[in-house]
Parts: sequence; C-alpha cells; structure tokens
Amino acid sequence: MTARIVEAWDRQQVPLYLVAIAAGAIAGLSAPQIAPTLEHAIEPVLMLLLFATFLGVPLIEVGRSFKDGRFLITVLLANFLIVPAIAWALSRFVADDRGLMLGVLLVLLTPCIDYVIVFTGLAGGARARLLAAAPLLMLVQILLLPLYLLLFAGTDVLDIIDLAPFAEAFLLLIVIPLGAAALVQAIARRHRAGRAIAVAMAGAMVPLMMATLAVVIGSQVAAVGAQIAALARVVPLYIAFVVIAVLVGILAGRAGRLDVPGTRATVFSAATRNSLVVLPLALALPPSLSIAPLAVVTQTLVELIAVVVLVRIVPRLVPTHPAAHDLG
Repeated sequence: MTARIVEAWDRQQVPLYLVAIAAGAIAGLSAPQIAPTLEHAIEPVLMLLLFATFLGVPLIEVGRSFKDGRFLITVLLANFLIVPAIAWALSRFVADDRGLMLGVLLVLLTPCIDYVIVFTGLAGGARARLLAAAPLLMLVQILLLPLYLLLFAGTDVLDIIDLAPFAEAFLLLIVIPLGAAALVQAIARRHRAGRAIAVAMAGAMVPLMMATLAVVIGSQVAAVGAQIAALARVVPLYIAFVVIAVLVGILAGRAGRLDVPGTRATVFSAATRNSLVVLPLALALPPSLSIAPLAVVTQTLVELIAVVVLVRIVPRLVPTHPAAHDLG
C-alpha cells in the first residue's frame, strides 16, 4: 500500500508542487500572523529535504563527479562570468531605487546550492555532479559577491553587508545534511536500520518538497503583498532572468560539450538563485533599504513557480539521446 502511494505521488510531482505553492499562498494571505512561525520552519524543513536528497546520491558518485572538470568549469563560468553581466543589465531597470537594486543584485549574483539539486534530479539532470559542485559554488560566491556589489552598486555598499549568513547556511544546508547522509549510508551497508531510513527518506521526498514550497511561500507572501505596487517592477526582471538563464545554460552546456544530464544541471544551476541564503543579508540592511529583502523574497516566489515548470520543459529543450549518460 505504501509503495503504491509513493509511486502515485512520484508520478504527480509537478501538480502536487503547484498545489503546495497555492496552499502556502492561501495560508499566508488569509492568516499573515503565522508568517514568523513558518519562517522559523524554513531551515529545518530544507535541511530534511536536503538530507533526503543527499541520501539518495551514493557518495562514491559524488567522488567521481569531482573529476568532471569540464562540468565544473562550465557551471562556474556560467554562474560567475555570464550571469553577473545579466544581473547587472537587469538591475539597471531599478537603479533609481537603491533598495530594489540591491535586492535584485544580492539574489541574482548568488547561484543556488540547495533545492536546485532536487529539481535537477527531477528533470533528469546530473544531480551528483551538481552536488559535488555545491561547496565550490558557495565558496566562489562568498568571495565574488562583495566584488560584484562594489562594481555594480558602489563602494559604500560593503560597509552595510555582513557575509556571516553565508557561513551559517553552508553549515546548516550542506555540511550537516551531507554528513548525516554519509553516516546513514555507512550504517546501511551493515545494518537493516540504515537501509530502512534510506527507503523512508526516499519515499518522503515529494512530501518534503511540498512542505518546503508551502512553508517558504506561506511565510513570505503577505509581506510581498503589502508592497506589491513597488515590487511589481522586479517581477518581469526575474521572469526575464529565468528565460535568459535557461538559454545561457543550454548554450554553455553545448559550448562545454557536456552530455545531456550535465547540460540540464547547468541550466538549473544558472536559472536558480540562493535566495534563502541571501535573505538574512538583505534583512540586515538599514531600514532605509527595507524593500531589499522583499525584492529577494519576490524572486523566491517567481523562481519556485518557474522551477516547477522547468522540470517539465527542460527535458524537452535538452532531449535525451542514446549517447547520454549520468553520473548522478
């Protein structure tokens, strides 16, 4: 019975995710007082989701993925050379509002390192290779974000940005879930209890993703709604970013001569941003820039809907061929 339920929701993932997004939006708008509680739930739910994701990727495959230098270079160039140029160009449309501009730059300059792995796997992308690239993506964005903000927003911006949340996010969203997954995988090789945990977490992937989507949307949608007139300016920018980034990912994959799973992973890496990590940075800005965190949250709302759609579209844009193979 349980196996049939898991199989059923695996087949209906995209509609279920859209239901979760709608449920989160309805809850957040009808009962805005629950937003702080839901916001506190984001990290625990996301940690569970990533633990389940990492548990489903044998660590031996991650080790092999580190050897794929072509994929790593392609993802790094797409995210830190091409995407920053796109972010700068799009930020010019709101350059008259410093808060909006900083929000747009903060979120678009930082590639996602968490749930992108989940959606990449759903679209048949190389999730093990992207998982292997996650620590490097995190380190490079920590190093380059101040430089890009300096170039794009002015020298004074460095005085009001605190990068400490990056280190905290790396610990909570990468190190702890990955370490726990490695421990369970080691136990599973010798004990039935470890295998039972692995099976249970694999079956819980869809509900965990639904919970993540609902919690994120529910916690932020009311705040965005209260400033909808100002934030309406950034919505088309974020939509344009996704469209352009998908094209960048496809072209980068072809230029790097990646296989189909590698190209799909590059597409998702280019199109998804580290909004849940940079949100604390935006919240730490002075009150005069209070629109910045809402601009970050707006990108989250646009992106979550976009990636659910991309799970269906990307396999068609980057179709499988007989020579394609995946390390993860």
